[in-house]
Amino acid sequence: MNGQVASLGDRADPERDEVKLDGERLRLQRPDYWLVNKPVGVVTTVRDPEGRRTILDLLPQQEARLFPVGRLDRDTAGLVILTNDGDLTQALLHPSKEIDREYEVSVKGELDDRACKRLERGIRLEDGWTAPARVTRVRYDAELERTQLHLTLREGRKRQIRRSLRSLGHPVVALRRIRMGPIRLGRLAPGEARRLDAGERAALAKLVRRETRTDSTSRQRRGNAARKARPRKGKPGGSRKHPG
Repeated sequence: MNGQVASLGDRADPERDEVKLDGERLRLQRPDYWLVNKPVGVVTTVRDPEGRRTILDLLPQQEARLFPVGRLDRDTAGLVILTNDGDLTQALLHPSKEIDREYEVSVKGELDDRACKRLERGIRLEDGWTAPARVTRVRYDAELERTQLHLTLREGRKRQIRRSLRSLGHPVVALRRIRMGPIRLGRLAPGEARRLDAGERAALAKLVRRETRTDSTSRQRRGNAARKARPRKGKPGGSRKHPG
């Protein structure tokens, strides 16, 4: 640091101090946020040993090292958020946060009211019951013999939508994610990427603050409950009450 070997406990100001590792200067990475419309066939990883096209291949060259927030199957298209903000990634992905994920789905056959209600209540899969989902905008195309619908989930099991609908006898023909929390895909064309605008970044920042407050409140409540559950010790010298 600044030409000297750093010691344990040393602190540096990344705006003023020069910090090097193995002779290479370390640079401060500012938070960066991107929205990508992933096409079918692209894998949602930063690299692929099989040489397939990855989600990072859809971005312009960036200095910041970005990572996808969660994954979409290779055969699923739609919204993927990429960022170097670890707090945001945790806020969006942690199972306890129950962040909405909305999908456009096309399935074979006519999905009737009974099947929709089963999706809304939860489907029993080989790894257990799914959480209740929200089913909207159901429309059957008799000519194509397909049903289109919007499905909103708050959990992200592997291939959950495909497995759930297959168990109902309606294999998925097309699947696209259009919303994750407050961020919507909008009119972004397949294969295109853009930085999130100020309003979208503010919505994400608000989400992170909300989840941080929720976690803090939950920890406080657990601590209060634990303290109340502890047996109280009697005061020394206190008098005893006798019957009669």
